[in-house]
Amino acid sequence: MVKVLRKKRAKLKKKKVKKVKVKRKKAKASRESKIKNINMEFKVENIVASANLNVELNLFEIATKLSNVEYEPEQFPGAIMRLKEMGTTLLLFKNGKIICSGAKSEAQIAASIKRAVELLKRFIE
Repeated sequence: MVKVLRKKRAKLKKKKVKKVKVKRKKAKASRESKIKNINMEFKVENIVASANLNVELNLFEIATKLSNVEYEPEQFPGAIMRLKEMGTTLLLFKNGKIICSGAKSEAQIAASIKRAVELLKRFIE
């Protein structure tokens, strides 16, 4: 009687194992089909770039003379220059380093930095 029960249990275990294997294969196939349907398109929204002018900038003077520059040294060590016509913002630091953000292309970055240099020429020490 005990031998018969053991055989039945063994058969049931084998059947369960087979069912599990089939389910795993179906799940894997399902994941692969989902991966194939993923939309891989993208759009560039914002590019950040840095530049070094290799000059000292007097941020306080720049902020007082240019209306598009904010400088609050107790809040942040850099001045914020907003170029509305280009849609970019530049962070200016005393050591001459610039961070440009908000551009959507390298050409827009180059034009923004060029415009900033034109505005800053009279303040370069």
